[in-house]
Amino acid sequence: MPWYTLLVLAVAVERLAELVVARRNAAWTRARAGVEHGSGHYPVMVVLHTGLLAGCLLEPLLADRPFLPALGWPALALALLAQVLRWWCITSLGPYWNTRVIVVIGARLVGRGPYRLLRHPNYVAVVVEGVALPLVHSAWITATLFTLANAVLLTVRIRCENAALTRAVPA
Repeated sequence: MPWYTLLVLAVAVERLAELVVARRNAAWTRARAGVEHGSGHYPVMVVLHTGLLAGCLLEPLLADRPFLPALGWPALALALLAQVLRWWCITSLGPYWNTRVIVVIGARLVGRGPYRLLRHPNYVAVVVEGVALPLVHSAWITATLFTLANAVLLTVRIRCENAALTRAVPA
């Protein structure tokens, strides 16, 4: 369990790094008349993602979940790949990437990196991580609850992003 705790704490530090990048990028986009959309669902997203990390630590302890190598090692590989995809998204979007939905009117859609293949590749990373990270240490309840709640949140979030981008980006 100690190495798993370190893994979850490393993901928490990674999330804090994301927030630093997001804050810097928000200032950049707002300086270019960026407009935020969907701020009402942002606190829900913060609580959900914080709950994922807490559940990853608490469920194995409270429910005495074992590390199962046949599940844990592939889940670890997927969790790490999700981080790689997430940072590929962040670097591909550059200053346009954010944890909030902030768009600059008249900007063009980014079409490099994983955005050549998918419209919302960052959410692939979120979904994979939400399943894989808890399953590294058999926290299947956390994986299930996060996945269900995240499906609802992503429905709202993706609709919000698509609507914001449709209004902001020239045809």
